[in-house]
Amino acid sequence: MGRIKKMVEERIPGIYVRSLMIGGNIIADEEHGYFGNVNNQVEEVCQKLSNDPELQGGYHAMGFSQGGQFLRTVAERCPEPAMRNLITFGGQHQGIFGLPNCPSGNALCEEMRRLLNLGAYIKRAVAERCPNPSMKNLVTLGGQHEGVFGLPSCPSSPSESRLCEYVRKLLNYGSYVSNESFDGGLHNPFLLTTHWELSDIIQITMPHTTPNWIQDSLVQAQYWHDPLHEEDYRNYSIFLADINNEKVVNEEYRSNLKKLENFVMVKFLKDSMVVPTESEWFGFYSPGQDQEILSLQQTELYLEDRLGLKEMDEAGKLKFVSVDGDHLEFSDEWFLQEIVDKYVT
Repeated sequence: MGRIKKMVEERIPGIYVRSLMIGGNIIADEEHGYFGNVNNQVEEVCQKLSNDPELQGGYHAMGFSQGGQFLRTVAERCPEPAMRNLITFGGQHQGIFGLPNCPSGNALCEEMRRLLNLGAYIKRAVAERCPNPSMKNLVTLGGQHEGVFGLPSCPSSPSESRLCEYVRKLLNYGSYVSNESFDGGLHNPFLLTTHWELSDIIQITMPHTTPNWIQDSLVQAQYWHDPLHEEDYRNYSIFLADINNEKVVNEEYRSNLKKLENFVMVKFLKDSMVVPTESEWFGFYSPGQDQEILSLQQTELYLEDRLGLKEMDEAGKLKFVSVDGDHLEFSDEWFLQEIVDKYVT
């Protein structure tokens, strides 16, 4: 985020820009983009903001990628110091239900999505062995009797595909560590200001035990949203369903979010990372299927105004901005003219 920080400082001489690093070093900061309980991470960020004397008169916040919904959580849970404008770039406000660069109908992608459902919402699985009726002959075609240590269509070298290596690491932990979790914190939010974004995994440690390690430790699982099983999502989600007021209506969240002067949501029209892309504008799949997509204004969240978004929209506080590019692809000129000049100066 050094480039963003420098651009803002050059555009607005004398402005105070804070980019938070979570953890004791850059490596830990990178890890925290993937591992840790987001609720604990948000609490840590709120404490940092509260202790920063430069922010006590209010501040503008920018959240990149998953940092968008994390900073929105800060706005909902931590009203002091006051967040004035919230700008999210490619944030997943209604969660995700797909993998980066995975097309619909791809067998591997669909299987990984099914496994993520199990990991996100189901705390235990039971394997049954059936000796009866007896099997007379067993014929295997291409069976992996000694197991596998890789993914279909993925290169063997980690340097050739970061995503493939990342998923392989997750499969390691999912296969062998059923009740262990990771310590962690928010990944480098840019806060005006603050930022969270996906990045590389350098090193991983697993110090202690918790009952539901996948959601407690894997950041992306905490905003996984399965439209085919909405009840499971609402019941078991430890983060997204809460901040979207889908479990119960938390009036404090609603009241705090409405205090924003502007809530700017930037959607990338060619985004290959966020599924569905409409989540960047608070849209999502219609419940019970994964084909039809509802806009924010068509969702129950909006119609029932559970989060105050309808009231904010009618007051002109919601700003829907689009960029004709892939995830987080934008020019310096666009950023300065359309974001900094309009919502930061």
